[in-house]
Amino acid sequence: MEDIWIEKYRPKTLDEVAGQNEIIERLKSCVKTKNVPHLIFAGPAGTGKTSSALALSRELFGDTWRQNFNELNASDERGINIIRGKIKEFARTAPIGKNQFKIIFLDEADSLTNDAQAALRRTIEKYTHICRFILSVNYSSKIIEPIQSRCNVFRFGPIKPDDIQKYIRKIATKENLEITPDGLETLIFVARGDLRKAINVLQVAASLRKKITAELLYETSSTAKPEDVKSLISYALSGDFMAARNQLYDLLLKYGLSGEDIIKQIHQTIFDLAISDESKVRLIEKTGETEFRLIEGSNEHIQLESLLAQFALEGGKLKHL
Repeated sequence: MEDIWIEKYRPKTLDEVAGQNEIIERLKSCVKTKNVPHLIFAGPAGTGKTSSALALSRELFGDTWRQNFNELNASDERGINIIRGKIKEFARTAPIGKNQFKIIFLDEADSLTNDAQAALRRTIEKYTHICRFILSVNYSSKIIEPIQSRCNVFRFGPIKPDDIQKYIRKIATKENLEITPDGLETLIFVARGDLRKAINVLQVAASLRKKITAELLYETSSTAKPEDVKSLISYALSGDFMAARNQLYDLLLKYGLSGEDIIKQIHQTIFDLAISDESKVRLIEKTGETEFRLIEGSNEHIQLESLLAQFALEGGKLKHL
């Protein structure tokens, strides 16, 4: 399987971008009037920020879009030199063809240092007459206020399940894949609004078999089954700590999950438990504390066992109610 599907099936036009209808309509208006302001695309990963920027440039510039579009990743070079070097050099040159401006797309711009952002502000201001900037960020609040005030902010939300399903079915048809109903449901669960992740997981599974099932997707995506995580929590709440501990290590070995992966799935499963909201609040609090310790570098096995012990103690309180 030579093609990388995320590139192979990347939208070529704005109409092909999935799940961001309101934003796409606004961008199409920009194309129609040939009037594009500086933009900030803010939102989670895999929601169409880069695809929208590329599609916008294709429709604006036509055959000369490659010469008038420059994509840079700010996480590669976070300092002021990237602004004074690559960005400034491209921004100061005239656009190709009859276009009035060109576009610089700065991916992961929220990783730029404050000094680099201050330099970028000046560059945006100085070359507005021949250059437009699109900043792609996860959190727009990390962009300094002087840049935010010069840009229109477009907020991308997680892709809805129906839109993911529609896009995945289109790929499956072109690749001659059979996706079972539970497989499609699992793919949506694994993606959690990230269409890029859904496509990548599908490609890995398709490299093994043409029939995509839930079992295959859980194995290839390093994601535990929701029922397995639920039984882990149930063991702990029932006071059977050793059974919960054994289930934990089964999950770690079977799915190759990290401690943070387990924590995320435990957090998601807590809301589905048939316990009081007050107990859910306490479990979420303890889960958050454990997640913080893991990020700070604590031993994941000790911290996860400690979390299960806390759940067992909470389960003991529930029995006495």
